[in-house]
Amino acid sequence: MIIDSLHNAATYHDLHPLFSKAFEFVKENDLMNLPEGTIQIEDGLKVIISQKNGKTTEESLKKFECHNSNIDIQICVKGAETIGWKPRENCSQPKGEYDPVKDVLFFADEPDMFFNLKDSQFVIFYPGDVHAPMIGEDVIRKLVFKVKI
Repeated sequence: MIIDSLHNAATYHDLHPLFSKAFEFVKENDLMNLPEGTIQIEDGLKVIISQKNGKTTEESLKKFECHNSNIDIQICVKGAETIGWKPRENCSQPKGEYDPVKDVLFFADEPDMFFNLKDSQFVIFYPGDVHAPMIGEDVIRKLVFKVKI
């Protein structure tokens, strides 16, 4: 997991060939006025734009998730978002089987920690990062890039 601000995004361009494309998309678009929904940027890279009320911790933990085929770059555009996190190797309570169509596996474990994102901050979740996002009391506008491994 990596947590940083968009100001430092160029630092991470070399970690994956599509990271620079994702961060270029951020620089080239008015993030507050993008319509909600999914945009396919190129093969192996899409972005999901959402603006929703934050969830309670209990609601978010119902979908304490990780992915096998994608890296998430989650950007808090506007609002205050809390996210739960735990390393996958420390999770021992899977909820169901891995869904290869949705690329998701859920866990019933409790997070090891919670952290906060605010405007123009982002987190990168690799397959080893189990996460519970969208915890908050107000509206959260965010982008989630799905980067194919």
